[in-house]
Amino acid sequence: MLQLHYNEATLNCSMAQLTHSIVVPAYNESARLGSSLEKILAYVQKRGWQAEILVVNDGSRDDTTEIVRSFERHYGAVRLIQNPGNRGKGYSVRNGMLHASGERLLFTDADLSSPIEESEKLFAALDEGAEVAMGSRWLQRELQTERQPVHRQFLGRLFNLVLRMILGLKYKDTQCGFKAFTRKAADVIFPRQQIERWGFDPEILYLARKFHLKTVEVPVGWAHDERSKINPVVDGVKMAMELLRVRWYDISGKYEKASYALEPTGAPVERLVR
Repeated sequence: MLQLHYNEATLNCSMAQLTHSIVVPAYNESARLGSSLEKILAYVQKRGWQAEILVVNDGSRDDTTEIVRSFERHYGAVRLIQNPGNRGKGYSVRNGMLHASGERLLFTDADLSSPIEESEKLFAALDEGAEVAMGSRWLQRELQTERQPVHRQFLGRLFNLVLRMILGLKYKDTQCGFKAFTRKAADVIFPRQQIERWGFDPEILYLARKFHLKTVEVPVGWAHDERSKINPVVDGVKMAMELLRVRWYDISGKYEKASYALEPTGAPVERLVR
């Protein structure tokens, strides 16, 4: 049984308008998720936010669901959203964002590679006028407490070069799983997002540029976790192909109107209308 030590009254969602939504995509994260949720809950309490924490389970085969339900029973701020099987990180983030109700929205990796305290930098950027604030591992490399292996760094730089050539995005780091959005930006981007696996990050930044949403890159602390599920070679090739899909979707007019919206009942993602 998880040992929870927080003030339930403070962390339960009330009828007041939610200030923040934190989306956590999760696939087989039972070893890390409990600790991460405790850290997020403690930070939400410290900041005094009216917040919701949406954990999107992407067809996990371990105890991820049971862990989140344990938190749900204690804290109304935590919500479990179930994907219809394993659909990918992009699908999970979109599903969480479409369910989210806050005025400020953040998605973060389940391992908190960027500590949740770093979200203060992203939200500060939104307060200063940005509509999308993206965490960056490479603007200030000295903030990395545990760097990726050299081969991952090389392949990441290569992908960034290909990204610049195909999509024209000039950012140092599009792949950091730590991004924040205003309500307006989320309502524009996520109903149009098409890429459902690892290559979704460039797509949402491409959409932000297409719809003239001010986007800033913010240096954040970060630590590599050897348990990362992405294969830099196999998944890197797939992601490069997804960049071409993004260009085609734009040329063909697929982004001109929203493709996804939750039904009024808040139906799960498999009942999204297109």
